[in-house]
Amino acid sequence: MMNPSNIVVLTGAGISAESGLATFRGPGGLWEGHRVEDVCTPEALAADPALVHRFYDLRRAALRDVAPNAAHAALARLDSAWPGELLIVTQNVDDLHERAGARRLLHMHGELMSALCAACGERAPSPLALPPGSICQACGAAALRPDIVFFGEMPYQMERIERALTACDLFVSIGTSGAVYPAAGFVQLANHYGAATLELNLEPSGGSGWFDESRRGAATALVPAWVDEVLAA
Repeated sequence: MMNPSNIVVLTGAGISAESGLATFRGPGGLWEGHRVEDVCTPEALAADPALVHRFYDLRRAALRDVAPNAAHAALARLDSAWPGELLIVTQNVDDLHERAGARRLLHMHGELMSALCAACGERAPSPLALPPGSICQACGAAALRPDIVFFGEMPYQMERIERALTACDLFVSIGTSGAVYPAAGFVQLANHYGAATLELNLEPSGGSGWFDESRRGAATALVPAWVDEVLAA
C-alpha cells in the first residue's frame, strides 16, 4: 500500500471485544439482553429513564474490569509517532483508546464517561452512577443524561469527520460491522476523493467490497502489524 501522509482510522466494537467488552449486537438482535429500542433511543429515555440510566450505569461500571489491548496500544503508538495528519474516529463509547494514550481521537457516538445536559447542552465527566434527575452544574437543571448518541440522533462532529475523509490519502476501518450508518458510508466517501482504503476485521463486513484491501484476523494481531508497516515506511 502507498506511503500515506494523512490517515483517518475508524474503529468499531471489534477492537474492544478482545478486551472483554460485549459487541453492540448479540444473539437475537439483543444488546446485553435488552432490545436496542428499550435502551438506546430518545423514546426509551422518555418512557423509562430509570431503565436507560441503569443500563448505562452498568456499562460504565464494566469499564473498570477491562483494559486496553494491543490494538488500542498500537493506535496510540501511531498517534504518538506519526508525523503526518491523523484522526482516529471511534464508534465505541468506552474509554480504552484514551487509556491507551491516543489523543487525536473523536467519539462519534458519545462517551460512557461523559454526561450531557439535555437542557443546556453542556458536558461534564459522568459519575459511575448517573440517576435520572441528576443536576447540571452549569445551568442547575435536573437534566443530565448519558452522553450517548441514541438511534435517531445525529452523530457528533460529522462535519469534521467528513472534512478529514475528503482530505485523507488512507482510510482504515478496524473492527466494524459495516452496517451502521453514517459510519458504514465512510469508505465510499474516502474512495470518491481518491484515498486508499484498508479494512482490518475478524470477518467480512457489510462494506468489505468497497475496500481496496481487506485483512482478516484478530485486531490485536492485525493492528500492531499494520502500524509497524506504516511507521517503517
